[in-house]
Amino acid sequence: MAFLVVPPATAAAPPTPNAFVSNLDLECFKTNPYQPPTTTLTLRHLNPVLNGLPIEQVTLGQRTQLCVPVSKNNVIPPSGVLDFVRFVDLSCYQVTGSVMNKTLVLSQLNPVLKDVPRAQVLVDKLQQLCVPVAKNGVVPSAEVLRVISHIDLACYGLTPTTPMNRQLTLGQLNPVLVNQIPPASVRVTYARQLCVPVQKSGDVIPDDVLNIVRWIDLEKYDIIAPTSQTVSLTLKHLNPVLGQLPAEQVTLTGAHQLAVPVAKNGANPPG
Repeated sequence: MAFLVVPPATAAAPPTPNAFVSNLDLECFKTNPYQPPTTTLTLRHLNPVLNGLPIEQVTLGQRTQLCVPVSKNNVIPPSGVLDFVRFVDLSCYQVTGSVMNKTLVLSQLNPVLKDVPRAQVLVDKLQQLCVPVAKNGVVPSAEVLRVISHIDLACYGLTPTTPMNRQLTLGQLNPVLVNQIPPASVRVTYARQLCVPVQKSGDVIPDDVLNIVRWIDLEKYDIIAPTSQTVSLTLKHLNPVLGQLPAEQVTLTGAHQLAVPVAKNGANPPG
């Protein structure tokens, strides 16, 4: 597959962890099911709040979801941050793992949702692994790629499933989808998962990149979204550990969740 490299609009120095994470919102679409070749991975937690949790071994199950970067209520990330977050596309695969059984207090980081109250949740069973991909051969510059290629999130179920009950307008940020999926008004309903950063065995993460990706915690909510036309894409894995997996054909069959950035137990990303 030929790759089209999209240069950054400005010099692509990495943003601070707080600037990056607080502007990272992902709209998650259901996809046609796809089973990748048998792939077993060893995962280690990265976020300081989860230090001490055991290493996990998982096998990739079916891909059922693709999460892509969006703006909320027409609030666009600053240009130096937008260069990075607009390329965070995560393909999510079912996995089976342990029960975290950890109580956490989650607080919203994105400015649009700052008035949403903090919530105490119990994080339980590992359900998904979401990993970085490129769509239709469009990849960012090397400076951006060295950050986003190391974003791996393990998604756990949580209780209680508290509703946000917030109406938001979502607009696509990634260049592949910005002209294919129009802005849409969605209703954000129940919290379903907490996705936390992990490192796959064999993935060497540069220190400055680690200082960003270790703070990416996203809370996934169900959304009620208008019916949209299906979109077909080709996905290619960006993380070095999965780089040998074949390209995947994917059809987006409808938006059904929104992942928004949160802090755990008051530990905000630095910067």
